[in-house]
Amino acid sequence: MEAVKGFINWISDPRWLFLLSVILFFFMFRLRVLWTVKFGIVALIASLAFFGLSMLDKNFRIISTTPDNVPIVGLIFLMAFFTWLSLKQAFDNDDRLRIGQPPKERTERFEKVMVWPDLVYTEFIATVLLGAVLVIWSIVLKAPLEQPSNPTFSPPVMKAPWYFLGLQEMLVYYDPWLAGVVLPGLIIVGLMAIPYIDRNPRGSGYYTFAERKYEIMVFMFGFMILWLLLIVIGTFLRGPNWNFFGPYETWDVAKVTPMVNVNLSEYIWVKILGVGLPNQWFGAKYMGILLRELFGFILVIGYFTALPPVLANRSRLFNGFYKTLGGARYHVMMFLLLAMMTLPIKMILRWTIDLKYIVSIPEWFFNI
Repeated sequence: MEAVKGFINWISDPRWLFLLSVILFFFMFRLRVLWTVKFGIVALIASLAFFGLSMLDKNFRIISTTPDNVPIVGLIFLMAFFTWLSLKQAFDNDDRLRIGQPPKERTERFEKVMVWPDLVYTEFIATVLLGAVLVIWSIVLKAPLEQPSNPTFSPPVMKAPWYFLGLQEMLVYYDPWLAGVVLPGLIIVGLMAIPYIDRNPRGSGYYTFAERKYEIMVFMFGFMILWLLLIVIGTFLRGPNWNFFGPYETWDVAKVTPMVNVNLSEYIWVKILGVGLPNQWFGAKYMGILLRELFGFILVIGYFTALPPVLANRSRLFNGFYKTLGGARYHVMMFLLLAMMTLPIKMILRWTIDLKYIVSIPEWFFNI
């Protein structure tokens, strides 16, 4: 049993957990028939049984039953169930469309209902039931209130509310202006831009995957891997001093993780070229700063400007997007997609080569 716990603690290291999550994400679509039709419910029941057995461990039980974390536990299982349900309905419709039948939502069995009284009545019943659940919840679980503010005492770990834990995790890899302002703003703008970028009418009003597979995979990757997974990591794996802990590991406040993060400029000028960081250039300090971060600027600008046309010319998939969307919508889509992919890139670079910032100008409070 201890060996199993040790293996789970090891695989819960974010480097392996993220890699495993990405692999399972893509296998979820490659083996969609296997898990949606045959083993989907079995896997969900097995995960519930595994969670029940894990509750026997003291450390796991303390983390999972904390009033703040109980909603996250429910979120995990609810997301798994509704992801399975929606994809199963999509794959069923794809099978029907493949043999020339209409999707289930357009058959006579799915008749339209009136807002009054059908929808209003259903919403009223749902409101009553949800209110009863919240009342019982508030009685059973104590409110997660802590002691009054004390300036002489600093808690070993301070976490944001669960819906901000993803942003708090992003602050590890980005400056606050990027993690707290720019990236959330791009998420909102990107979601609003979807109807204007993708104007394909297919798949509207019914579940489908075959007619929207790339769009669905990109959206679900961003939502499940780059948002929900960060919430899970911030909730269950981040402990005192914001260190990583396994789900069965004791949160030791004395655990020390050495910080050896290095900026890209230090990698190139000091470790590769073997010279010091340039402080001045032509007698100007700001010119020395630009020279010091020249490689980072080239990398960032090339990533956003050179990569989209290269992919449009070299990749059959992106060339199809370019022909379908046109130049303007294609480049807007690629900018949003590449901006989303900067998060896993920065995470992997931090975990593998301890890269902190690609462009680091603390003199101007500008870091990427």
